[in-house]
Amino acid sequence: MHLLCEDDDVIGSAFYIMDHIDGRNFMDPRMPDMDKTGRAGVIDEMNRVLAALHEVDIDAVGLSDYGPPGNYYERQVARWTKQYRASETEDLPAMNQLIEKLTASIPADDGQRTLVHGDYRIDNMMFEKDGTKCLAILDWELSTIGHPYADLAAVIMQWQMPAGTEGRGFGGVDRAALGVPSDAEFIAKYCERRGLDGIDNFGFYLAFCFFRMAGIIQGVLKRALDGNASNPERAMKVGAYVPVFAENGLKALEGK
Repeated sequence: MHLLCEDDDVIGSAFYIMDHIDGRNFMDPRMPDMDKTGRAGVIDEMNRVLAALHEVDIDAVGLSDYGPPGNYYERQVARWTKQYRASETEDLPAMNQLIEKLTASIPADDGQRTLVHGDYRIDNMMFEKDGTKCLAILDWELSTIGHPYADLAAVIMQWQMPAGTEGRGFGGVDRAALGVPSDAEFIAKYCERRGLDGIDNFGFYLAFCFFRMAGIIQGVLKRALDGNASNPERAMKVGAYVPVFAENGLKALEGK
């Protein structure tokens, strides 16, 4: 984006001016139209861009006040618990347990404070039409200044979903045959690029992402039931995954 104008008198409403990016977008991370080498290249580029995003000097680019200070996970768990409770439509024991256990196991602040996208996944990226270079990252509405492992864990969370354009994951897929790295390989490459020795307690970060997504889609379900969803049929279908995300969050937290 280049310019935001909030003066309604100019064209009748607020507007912004942005680049037009001529590239391609992958809704299915299996990238069925690509060969093994191409898939490996795109996923590695996804890894490189994520590491680079987390190395942005937020002070130098004027983003130090884009998010509040303090423990990112304390804020996020509290916020999404409140959001979930406000849109709760039935009692889900798994979600109740996940909230309780997440709250009790929030790691101490390790000092990492970076730009966080908030919804980092392959379908929120654009790549060259005939190559693997990333041209743009889309959908920044959940972005803030926070902790980088939330973005990394969000990738791993998405990959555990069912394969296809709906689940957008690699569930049940032979990744090696496709040229796609394992979760551990992707995490190791990210750590290498950021000069990290590894990530302790990754299960917490993964569980947090499952929890946050459960909170988000619970809101989608509530809007559908209230008659306020733009696509009620899809909203109901998505909302049915709330218990699945909650249960997967518990498994991640327990290291299963």
